[in-house]
Amino acid sequence: MPLVSMTGFAEAHGAHESLRWRWEVKSVNGRGLEIRLRTPPGFDSIEIPARTLASERFRRGNLQASLTIEPSEGTRAFRVDLEALSAAVKIARQVASDTGLAPARVDGLLALKGVIVQEDLAPADSAERAARDAALLETLATALDALRRARRNEGAKLTLLLHNMMGEIERLTGEASQMAAAQPNALRDRLTAQMKELLNETSITQDRLAQEVALLASRADVREELDRLRAHVQEARTLMESGEAVGRKLDFLAQEFNREANTLCSKSADIQLTRTGLALKSAIEQFREQAQNVE
Repeated sequence: MPLVSMTGFAEAHGAHESLRWRWEVKSVNGRGLEIRLRTPPGFDSIEIPARTLASERFRRGNLQASLTIEPSEGTRAFRVDLEALSAAVKIARQVASDTGLAPARVDGLLALKGVIVQEDLAPADSAERAARDAALLETLATALDALRRARRNEGAKLTLLLHNMMGEIERLTGEASQMAAAQPNALRDRLTAQMKELLNETSITQDRLAQEVALLASRADVREELDRLRAHVQEARTLMESGEAVGRKLDFLAQEFNREANTLCSKSADIQLTRTGLALKSAIEQFREQAQNVE
């Protein structure tokens, strides 16, 4: 079963009586599940059930749900506060009389704060409000379901990408194993040349040479690191095929991958093995970056 991404976008439209609306929902990466709602004034009653709808469908990600109200044609969204306008006209006349200035224009009076106010879109009757909220939440559920499908589609692409990366890590681990197997002989040849140069000897006792080589080889032994890298590859594949929300586990596993690659590079006594170790670190970093998109 493919992994699920934490990135996606969806929208849904709905209507109830004279009211129309649009929900836009999007999500990005997050350590946990964080839900942010943006609604116009008068719609606070849907916040708790909206969060419940989201938490039922998602386990991780920063989610944002925005509600935009689109009143149908003929529905008044604004009205004139006649008392505020009357008071403004009275004051304007008084100022004109006292100062001799020209009377205030209508557009200036209407621009005063509180003269034009937005209509309250919330129904006065509790039953009507409940029906409106139910319709709003139904549309939100549709948008969240679409977002879940979008995240799964992204997750399918992500699954293929991560499997390819895991194949590259496995290939590099195999190359490192072959190079590590040749390290003792390389150490022997190098140590022989160094001792001849330092001691100016034409011959070195085999016992002494064997002791020095054994000491260096034990310090450069990377078999445990390679075994753990292979085990991590298998574990990563098992997690990716589990069909569960494994983003946190993959992120932790990437840290373990990196730890073994660092040790491999620090123990390496061969330039080619070091280069392979660095290539491993690069592949592991790419895997970690993509794994952070997984739910």
